[in-house]
Amino acid sequence: MKKVMVFGTFDIVHLGHLNLFRQARKLGDYLVVVVARDKTSKKIKNITLVNNEKERLEFLKNIKSIDQAILGDKIDYYKVIKTEKPDVIALGYDQDNFIDKLEDKIKEFKLNTKVVRMKSHKPEQHKSGNIRKKISRML
Repeated sequence: MKKVMVFGTFDIVHLGHLNLFRQARKLGDYLVVVVARDKTSKKIKNITLVNNEKERLEFLKNIKSIDQAILGDKIDYYKVIKTEKPDVIALGYDQDNFIDKLEDKIKEFKLNTKVVRMKSHKPEQHKSGNIRKKISRML
């Protein structure tokens, strides 16, 4: 079984996320989606979340293309890679947090995990930041 892993906040799930999951799923047989913790998301993205980590996790567990959705570690962002041992890590087209140490961590964990960057899907429409701005203008 070829395991693929995706990371993200997934606060306002949109077509761009669904496209990411579809692309990632094609890279293997089993898709694991790691949901960023609330504290991590707020720190990295400097945003107010609409849904808390448990709500985001529950939502993702109900998406057909996702085999497993789990919460990331509260302290060590890379720990889930060591425990889940994915064959592939699929990165979003604009994902750049924690990427600088990713290859080193994979080597440290003695894994043969391949890192693949996914293609964007209409980023002008389907990007969380743009959707948040649009919602703000509507209020």
